[in-house]
Amino acid sequence: MPSLLIFGLGYTAQAVAALARAKGWEVNATGSAGNVAFDDRGAVRLGIAQADYVLSSIPPMADGDPLLVTYGADLRQTSAKLAYLSSTGVYGDADGAWVDESAPIKGRRANRNEADREWLKLGARVYRLPGIYGPGRSALDRVAEGKAHLIDLPDQIFSRVHVEDIAAAVMAGWDAPAGAYNIADDLPCSQNRVIELACDLMGLPQPPLQTLEEAKLSPMALAFYAENRRVANGKAKRLLGWQPQFPTYVEGLRALKATTNPASASAQPAMPSPVQ
Repeated sequence: MPSLLIFGLGYTAQAVAALARAKGWEVNATGSAGNVAFDDRGAVRLGIAQADYVLSSIPPMADGDPLLVTYGADLRQTSAKLAYLSSTGVYGDADGAWVDESAPIKGRRANRNEADREWLKLGARVYRLPGIYGPGRSALDRVAEGKAHLIDLPDQIFSRVHVEDIAAAVMAGWDAPAGAYNIADDLPCSQNRVIELACDLMGLPQPPLQTLEEAKLSPMALAFYAENRRVANGKAKRLLGWQPQFPTYVEGLRALKATTNPASASAQPAMPSPVQ
């Protein structure tokens, strides 16, 4: 039975864990939903030594990547295959242009850029993720909660990806070459188009068009509007043999509407990507 050790069993990593368990894998993890305490050094070092695969979804802190700072030596010695959930934020602003994995690393957050580089040096598969959505965390939920916004930025373009497509990419990538992979859907577009479709699916009126100042967004939400880029996913398709189950936000939102009830408050708060 293959063994997967996950550091940081958050929203996206839980989708990976569920897919791994469905394939019959043993999964252990740190985090509030996990079964291993991150600061139990003996247990963690044993887990790294015994794992076939190690995935980290722990975001970097101001003083570096917590996992690399604490257990970097163990990760350098392990025979396990490594993967890391990074962010397309490492590319910075591209004025709406397409970016692939060859684009320079120039994101606004130096600690995120450095963590991405360090995991690549370790020989990991580094998955660069845009805005993440899925059950309990989508435009449908924001519309249902009255928290959706239409922002008057007609040229602003985002990429996004369904959480289940991330999990499928991670599981497909273990036997692929180490390196960086963009995991995004096939249709970058403005967030307004996504909100408009969500309103139609929910049968609710669209929010008014506002400026950024009028919307009074959170710092995390504002970060989405500070940069403008289209994320290319061709490398992941070629080398991982991966195809998104939800190639655009249209299929993704329709599937979520058919299988969930966004109007009932979800246990998971609707929010932007945790790694964007």
